[in-house]
Amino acid sequence: MYRFDVPFEEINIPFNETDTINMVKFFPKDSVRRGVVLYFHGNKENIERYAKFANNFTKHGYEVWMEDYPGFGKSTGERTEKKLYEQALQIRKMAAGRYGKDSILVYGKSFGTGIASYVASEYDGKRLILETPYYSIPALFSCYAPIYPTGYMATYKIRTYKFLEDVHCPVTIFHGTNDGVIPYRCAAKLKNVLKPTDEFVTIEKGTHQNLNDFPLFHQKLDSLLNLGQH
Repeated sequence: MYRFDVPFEEINIPFNETDTINMVKFFPKDSVRRGVVLYFHGNKENIERYAKFANNFTKHGYEVWMEDYPGFGKSTGERTEKKLYEQALQIRKMAAGRYGKDSILVYGKSFGTGIASYVASEYDGKRLILETPYYSIPALFSCYAPIYPTGYMATYKIRTYKFLEDVHCPVTIFHGTNDGVIPYRCAAKLKNVLKPTDEFVTIEKGTHQNLNDFPLFHQKLDSLLNLGQH
């Protein structure tokens, strides 16, 4: 049983005969809901690792829906790229049953940025926010090992740049200059596919794990979440 500091509800969504998506919904303490943030986390551990970030959104009146990918946490089933997309879309459709598109934000962190970008490319929403994204999985490998034909080595392609070309809502990207997991230069290539109104926020000296510790990150995120409020 999960224990978290904010009100939450854990649900299991049957995906097919063998697979179940485990998802936790985090709720604002106030009963008024401004919308929902679909949060696609990184490839380390499970929801318990990322739950602390829910407060960034719940304090502004947003629910946060966080799923675990197949084989992560309590989610069951074989993990494939196709299934990652399909399960994420299923959650997006569930959100549409509760909220209009102007109240649905999609957030991706690290590995989850490609999944989030895919969802936003398929269904319009209020905003797409990416924390420490990659251009594509093969491009990420070639950042480290340009001599290897990584396109063949990577089981996943997850072409974030391709999805971003089809995203119509505003996009905000956060990336730190000292990121040792997804080098800044590799993420900066995404600037080429952003719309003129999109933003790429550079956090000086930020690493892959610690952007949440920077005042600039919170100032920017808070202002995005408060847009359109009176």
